[in-house]
Amino acid sequence: VYVNMSTVIYKQNKFHPDGVTISFSANNKIGRFSPKNTDNNARFTFNDIIGENALMLETIKRSRIAAQSDSNILIQGESGVGKDVFAQAIHNGSKRSHKPFVAINCAAFSKELIASELFGYESGAFTGAKREGSIGKFELANHGTLFLDEIGDMPLEVQSILLRVLEEKAFRKVGGNNLIEVDVRIIAATNKNLKELIEQKQFREDLFYRLSIIRINVPPLRARGEDVYLFADYFIKSLCSRMG
Repeated sequence: VYVNMSTVIYKQNKFHPDGVTISFSANNKIGRFSPKNTDNNARFTFNDIIGENALMLETIKRSRIAAQSDSNILIQGESGVGKDVFAQAIHNGSKRSHKPFVAINCAAFSKELIASELFGYESGAFTGAKREGSIGKFELANHGTLFLDEIGDMPLEVQSILLRVLEEKAFRKVGGNNLIEVDVRIIAATNKNLKELIEQKQFREDLFYRLSIIRINVPPLRARGEDVYLFADYFIKSLCSRMG
């Protein structure tokens, strides 16, 4: 039986009882628990997206259709346009909506750590690793959606591993030998031009086509100027409600 173990150190200064709280959870239960007990929940739906501009309405319509598919999606757009909101809305509009939505920012981890974050690791896999090992984002997202934000910043070495996982629908933990099968729908997002990165040999072309079976471009606010009034009205009402 494979289990996940977490530990919390506690210390009480008055009577000086020192110790460690240890909790165990069977891995086959983690998928059931993660939607409720992690911060990686999809909170937004298509009803939360503000916009009446024709270009934005077309983007929402395309995203609603994409949500019904089980294909991988690439969301492109500048920083701040709400790519993560669209990713959550697509998940909530899909048949996987009652399963986990797990997000990872590929730019937030070094190339040494991102593989262990995605796939987890076995005990003693590297210096500083937890003795009990760790479960990765792929395993947490099993039967649900894995959101890979800032995919353009993923190191080439990890891109190769990710491509193999997408092809085989299985992976091995860092330092592990057992093959773990997963059923995960990938939504990737980037503010970079991946075609240029491919030409510069910084992004794998085969991975690009694996991830971008469906492509969605989220327009910036300057391309849908009349929506500014909708945002102004929304924020005024929100602030008035908060401040009484």
